[in-house]
Amino acid sequence: MADAGAAAHTMTVGEAVVEVLEAHGVELGFGVISLHNMPLLDAILRRPPGIRFIPARGEAGAMNMADAATRVSGRPALCLTSTGTGAGNAMGALIEAQTAGTPLIHITGQIDTPWLDRGWGFIHEAKDQLAMLRACGKAAFRISRPEDARSTLREALCVARTAPTGPVSVEIPIDIQQAPCPPGDPSPLPLPLLAPDARALADARALLGGARRPVLLAGGGARHAGEAVAAFAAAGVPILTSVNGRGVIAETHPACLGAFATSPPVAELLAESDCLIVAGSRLRSNETRTYGLALPRSLIRIDADPAASGRGYPEALLIVADCAAALSALAGAARPEPGWLARAGAARDAAVARTRQEAGAYVALIEALQARFPRHAPWVRDITLSNSIWGNRLPPLSDPRQGVHALGGGIGQGLQHAIGAALARPGVKTVALCGDGGFMLNPGELATAVEAGCDILLLLMNDGGYGVIRNIQDAAYGGRRGFTDLMNPDFAALVGAFGARHAKAGDADSLAAAMDRAFSRRGVDVIEVDMAAFGAFGISFAGPPRTA
Repeated sequence: MADAGAAAHTMTVGEAVVEVLEAHGVELGFGVISLHNMPLLDAILRRPPGIRFIPARGEAGAMNMADAATRVSGRPALCLTSTGTGAGNAMGALIEAQTAGTPLIHITGQIDTPWLDRGWGFIHEAKDQLAMLRACGKAAFRISRPEDARSTLREALCVARTAPTGPVSVEIPIDIQQAPCPPGDPSPLPLPLLAPDARALADARALLGGARRPVLLAGGGARHAGEAVAAFAAAGVPILTSVNGRGVIAETHPACLGAFATSPPVAELLAESDCLIVAGSRLRSNETRTYGLALPRSLIRIDADPAASGRGYPEALLIVADCAAALSALAGAARPEPGWLARAGAARDAAVARTRQEAGAYVALIEALQARFPRHAPWVRDITLSNSIWGNRLPPLSDPRQGVHALGGGIGQGLQHAIGAALARPGVKTVALCGDGGFMLNPGELATAVEAGCDILLLLMNDGGYGVIRNIQDAAYGGRRGFTDLMNPDFAALVGAFGARHAKAGDADSLAAAMDRAFSRRGVDVIEVDMAAFGAFGISFAGPPRTA
């Protein structure tokens, strides 16, 4: 009887995997149940009240949800898919997570070991799935033996969380998921901290100390370096951020330039700067006028990836290190000239004014939203005209995990990102900005949002098609428009069918009233902005700004 009792309490690999995830602080999981991941989900069911698992309507949606939940919480979330087509469905969203450097954990099933990699057409089989996972994320692992389950998953989570961070996939054949797992340690491995080189720091201090007009540009890789960034601001150094670095210092802080690098007033200030510290930013094409933005020759680059050297711009000095450690060591060296911070503030104010002018009629929307925006609420944006013109820069954010944006440039991820963000930050209403075209790529996830009890306000900008593509066709293709007009449903009926609330706004007054109702209650609210009635933008946005 004793042997039988011991056998009954032996963990399966599926249960051991869940144990490791819980030990690493994973609280949220998203995915679609399938034949080849059921042992893992059964293990989640058997270990309440551990991981909360949210059944999504598709694997792409599940990956986007896990991506946003990880970005907002700072803890890895789980995306669980099946093998083959199920895993393949999630790859676009995995690429987005890799672009954003999101350290989520993706676990996918795999067919039974005896038939694996044979190409016999086994159900759910995929050709070289591991290579696909490696190509789309930071790394990928396969658990081939029960005794390796804990150690492999611990390594995968360590790799995901080690700078430069990124999503890591682990595939587990179903017979391995079901197999008994020997005892082992589920705890996190220590994360390596990449300390800055003393010689490089000394050289950087000399460069920075000799500068009179320094600027610090903080990217997504510096979002954990808020204290060090604040020290630079206290020393009178203007703080510019990338879109992914927004909120590393509150955007209402007098030293904060926000994400306005390409706005002419801030671009002119950068051209005057005599030293730029770039911390944890790729200096992406769409945020540098396709690498045509004038930056100072005295450029100090701080990055955990040595391959960052010369990326986009040549640097005078590269410090391969953790951004927080390097910035903390450099903060005291800055000696800006009197009046430099005031000039930066004037440039920021001019950039904000210019953005409001470019927003045209939608400045009323910005003002209504900014007046009601809950402090620390997640601000989620899909690729849509409103986001490209103003949402990537306004309203001001106050913390580094508040903003979630489709950095890879794909449309249709906003609703799914909003679900993950809302579940990762309960108690405050998540606000999401989506276009009608992007929203209709995956409207079924509205059911997931309602079913999961999400608190979301979705601003649905309806112009009846792909507005930015129309503008590009006007600007670059002789005005020949095609394939951009969309037949939309009755959004009130669609939203209501899923149990969410709908309002339509065609002017500032109806929009403000709809916002007041939405912010006064919990649940999923969709405000459809009738753009034809609301008015025009102040510019015709035709893609990211480029240097002529």
